[in-house]
Amino acid sequence: MMSQPVKHAVTGTSGYTGKYITRLLLDRGIHVVSLTGHPERPHEFGDRLQTVSFNFEKPQLLAESLQGVHTLYNTYWVRFDYGQNTYRQAVENTKILFAAARQAGVQRLVHVSISNPSLDSPLPYFQGKAELEKTLIDSELSYAIIRPTVIFGKEDILINNIAYLLRRLPIFAIPGSGQYRLQPIYVEDMARLCFQAGLEKNNLLIDAAGPEIFTFSELVRLIRQCIRSQALLVHLAPTIAFWLSRVIGLLVRDVVLTKEEVLGLMDNLLISNQPPNGTVKLSDWLLENRDWVGSCYASELSRHYRK
Repeated sequence: MMSQPVKHAVTGTSGYTGKYITRLLLDRGIHVVSLTGHPERPHEFGDRLQTVSFNFEKPQLLAESLQGVHTLYNTYWVRFDYGQNTYRQAVENTKILFAAARQAGVQRLVHVSISNPSLDSPLPYFQGKAELEKTLIDSELSYAIIRPTVIFGKEDILINNIAYLLRRLPIFAIPGSGQYRLQPIYVEDMARLCFQAGLEKNNLLIDAAGPEIFTFSELVRLIRQCIRSQALLVHLAPTIAFWLSRVIGLLVRDVVLTKEEVLGLMDNLLISNQPPNGTVKLSDWLLENRDWVGSCYASELSRHYRK
């Protein structure tokens, strides 16, 4: 039996990974504090958790909201620059969060990073994640850094929106050769790894990767087969494929794809060199969920920036 801490805190309880971590904690009777930039938004947990604002601009208030917290699970990040929500701001905000956790006496910090981050990366997403890893490692906090590859599940964006486009368009564009690889992990496996890492005491740096590796072309073909799409797959220069995604983005009022995501994918940054620790296969999950996956478009802007 695990010892029962006073309370845990989670960022992003109404988002994706944070939601699944929160479910695990609440199911085990743990009191959860939700740190969010949108405390007014409804969520599935009702009054089962305490909701407080990030207060990045007021670090002392942020530290006070973390008083008595044993473990902090941090999933806060931005997928792309949007208005004042930039990679640079996300890095600075997360550093404020780390400092507040230390001031409040948080005993364990589980931080969600990304596979293959690098301080030398030309991609702000991967460079920013590496910078935050270094900040956390250099702090005096007990930490676990979890590096997911691509996370899939009911609320995911990448797999769902590929299926959405395959269901509705006669042609689907694959950037470049399509031979670059990715290693998807199921969101519940990801949440379990985070929860288990929170129970440990040693500092950890763990990749979170599923049991299957696909080339991007293989992934698209698998999705097309599972949902019975008749879309024609064509290979286009990455620049052309990206600009086509911009056109689609105007139609769905969202950012469908970014240059950083295309380059990160094509540089094989979404796979792990460690043994897989996820158990659910994407191929099995797609077959089980073939009737609804991609039936609706998953909007990043609606999820995070529009009320």
